[in-house]
Amino acid sequence: MAEKLKVTLIKSPIGAVPKNKKTVAALGLRKINSTNELPDNQAVRGMLRQVQHLVKVEEL
Repeated sequence: MAEKLKVTLIKSPIGAVPKNKKTVAALGLRKINSTNELPDNQAVRGMLRQVQHLVKVEEL
């Protein structure tokens, strides 16, 4: 597992389920193409799995 993950929002969460909207916000993503570096742990991986259709993930 990588030490950090680079997460980029590639699709708008406007029409998404409210739970997915909150997950995207909790990941620190606001606008399309916004990027955030997060630690690679089980909690973050679980959040990313829920919104995998909205984000792009790169291992650093």
